[in-house]
Amino acid sequence: MNNLEHLNGKKILFFCVQTFNLEKDIVKQLEKHGAHVTYFDERPANNNFTKGLIRINRNLLQKRIHKYYKNILKLIKNEEFDFFFVNRGEVIPRFFLEKFIKLQPKCQRIFYTWDSFGNHSHGLSILKYFHKKFTFDKKDAEKYNIGFRPLYFTDNYRQIYKSATNQSIDLLFLGTAHSDRYIISNQIADWCMENSLTPFNYYYMQGKFVYLYKKYFDPSFKNFDFKKLSFKSLTIENIIEYYDQSNVVLDISHPDQSGLTLRTFETIGAGKKLITTNINIKDYPFFNPHNIFLIDRNNIELDKDFFSNEYESIPKDLYEKCSIDGWVEDIFLGNEINYWNIN
Repeated sequence: MNNLEHLNGKKILFFCVQTFNLEKDIVKQLEKHGAHVTYFDERPANNNFTKGLIRINRNLLQKRIHKYYKNILKLIKNEEFDFFFVNRGEVIPRFFLEKFIKLQPKCQRIFYTWDSFGNHSHGLSILKYFHKKFTFDKKDAEKYNIGFRPLYFTDNYRQIYKSATNQSIDLLFLGTAHSDRYIISNQIADWCMENSLTPFNYYYMQGKFVYLYKKYFDPSFKNFDFKKLSFKSLTIENIIEYYDQSNVVLDISHPDQSGLTLRTFETIGAGKKLITTNINIKDYPFFNPHNIFLIDRNNIELDKDFFSNEYESIPKDLYEKCSIDGWVEDIFLGNEINYWNIN
């Protein structure tokens, strides 16, 4: 991307929860362009117990969070940063932000979230501390008057674009177990087998503690087959291998979320077709019914011809805008009002 050379030599303080190593991808991409990145997990620990407590009630860990961020202030007291970047804002406390601003008033502060505020509302309480604010969710962007910037695919997916590998999986679903995903993906898997197509489903759960909580308090988990769950997240190598073997990828968005998932952009990066429940995808510049098939989560209807269609390439400039470099350029060097707001 044209402007990424401006990141060369810049010092970036980066906070993000550990999420399937996605935070490492961001650090790697920033460093690729010459930036010096200091990274901290937003959470005081990344074990399943801590993650579960934060999801249920972060106040239960308030003292531990406070201690964790006071220690970070000590660690960075002699550093001077050009950018302060918070991705998601699930945990970071207000006292830390206020102290950091006093210590480094010239540092440009950027907020981004790849979750809806309906799922994680803490970010709303800290928006005022940032110069630029972005969300992947267009409805949240409009509701809270902040920047809109969709997600991206990483460079890993470029290597399998139009790969000649034998596609042994007709329909691939990889995802965290939540809401009605299990019901929908199993219905579609049954349809595939009835139509001589090969499906593959992989359900990830953050931990047994989270599973037990959902089992008793989330109605959508009442019929979930425990044996189909995996408490081990896939590596990027695993995911790339599955994509390489697949023809179509299934995306089941959270019912309370309008923003497009990473899966959506990974299919673009890999040149794979997509079946999705997210009707908002029609409003994006890369929407092509030849590549993207919409389903109603309450009344699933599929078309076998879609599986035999050839993937149609999107324009190169649009492909690059969907990449992680396009995302980095918009977040760090662009404005809240950008390409994605006017299309």
